[in-house]
Amino acid sequence: MNNAQLSDFFENLAHKPYCADDLLYGLQIRPKKTAISMQYIQGNQPCMIHYFFFDIDRAEAVMAWHDANLPMPYWTAQTPKNGHAHICYKLAIPLCTSDLGSQKAIAYASKVQAGLANKLGADVGYSHLITKNPFHKDWRVTFWSAEAYTLDYLADFVELPKKLTKKQEARGLGRNCALFDTVRKWAYKAIREHRGSTYNTWLDRVIKECESVNHAFLEPLPYSEIKATAKSIAKYCWKNDAYCYQEFIDRQSRKGKNGAKVANEKGAASLGGQANSDRYLKLRIQAKILKEQGYNKSKIAEILNVSRPSVHKWLLDQNN
Repeated sequence: MNNAQLSDFFENLAHKPYCADDLLYGLQIRPKKTAISMQYIQGNQPCMIHYFFFDIDRAEAVMAWHDANLPMPYWTAQTPKNGHAHICYKLAIPLCTSDLGSQKAIAYASKVQAGLANKLGADVGYSHLITKNPFHKDWRVTFWSAEAYTLDYLADFVELPKKLTKKQEARGLGRNCALFDTVRKWAYKAIREHRGSTYNTWLDRVIKECESVNHAFLEPLPYSEIKATAKSIAKYCWKNDAYCYQEFIDRQSRKGKNGAKVANEKGAASLGGQANSDRYLKLRIQAKILKEQGYNKSKIAEILNVSRPSVHKWLLDQNN
């Protein structure tokens, strides 16, 4: 493996990527040392994007980047018979799509990916999962540049779409964004039905909802990415739901009362003012959480058992 780009590509492959010699007969999972002998291969790991791939189905597709005034790609793999090609760009900073990754970064990357596809005239129905294998002798492979690009640099060459099309949402990184946005909106209300339940029960329910949404995609996401997205949503909602947060406050309050009882026995009766201040701070935090979940000021006041003007003042103070 003398070529630096090939060595890099091999290093970044999943341990057992999807691969195939004929896509009509479906994909196989093989160790990467075996997979690189096949025509098509999974170019990115399940929860880590190292490369953007684009499928261009026209003659002289290999020069589409030049015609569109885009930077040199990492490599291109062309079909000799018809000139159709896959174009590969390497990202300077790999993009994590697991629950540890940033949803804002994924959303931004999906728009950059869509912008590049639009400018290249690439197939919008391409799933970005499988690419022409640059190791395979059947493709005319050209290594253009060893340069890896940041998302910001690539974004300077394209017009970012304000909103992804339905096809773009159902393919590539758009699937991650569509899955996250759809399920999180459902979860903000669904969490209320799991008050008093356990986190694991809630997580299982979110995973099932993610799986249901995933079935609607033309090219479903792998389970590892579904689970990662579900964990991200479940953790956020569980942590921020007002009821669950109240349970935490109650536990802390019980601890505080026990501590205050001991302190009072020692003559420290001056803690009442601080406790009262802490109570109102917690109420302000709860009011903000409830507002973010869509409750109006009157409903927040009812839930927290405080006056509406108090809620209005707390929210106003937080915005200033």
